[in-house]
Amino acid sequence: MAIKDRLIGVTSDWLSSLDPDAGLEKPWNWLQRQGGYRMVNRLVGQAIPFAPRNRFRVEDVRPGYVRARISIKGNRNHFGSLYAGAYFLVAEIPGGVLTLFDMGPRYIPILKEMSLQFLQPSDSDVTIELQLSEETRRTIKMDADTTGRAAFTLEGELKDTDGNIVARSTAHYRVKKQGFEAENANVGRVSNA
Repeated sequence: MAIKDRLIGVTSDWLSSLDPDAGLEKPWNWLQRQGGYRMVNRLVGQAIPFAPRNRFRVEDVRPGYVRARISIKGNRNHFGSLYAGAYFLVAEIPGGVLTLFDMGPRYIPILKEMSLQFLQPSDSDVTIELQLSEETRRTIKMDADTTGRAAFTLEGELKDTDGNIVARSTAHYRVKKQGFEAENANVGRVSNA
């Protein structure tokens, strides 16, 4: 577990240090980012083997931002559009990726509740972009550091390859801080001695 935690931290730091808008005009930066995304997707696949089997992938991750995609290939339903479970997969996992790669592996994301509003069928890949403001990230971390847990909500728009919004998601997460021990846990307790 310590090796995986270290890889998450190193990969997060590495991706954060690179220019997120650099394209092929800066080939070295672009190659480094692609290598970082491969590492992110490998770590996701180790944690959730279901994700890569269903052609889920993170395409971009940086402080406060994540973009992910699910492929239509292998994820069609009985009438040829994207299966509902694939929508759920692409809407849910990025919240965990955003938390882990932004706040670090000591902050464990747990999905508490999620809803999807389907607007129209998609017969193409679907992407989602999720964002947390710096202030929200700071509050989550402060709450988790103080109480051992913090709650937050992510709302996303799932889009087909033409940019049409095909669904909306609302996900309620809780972050638990690994190894949290409240200071002064005995304060206020009555002793029987």
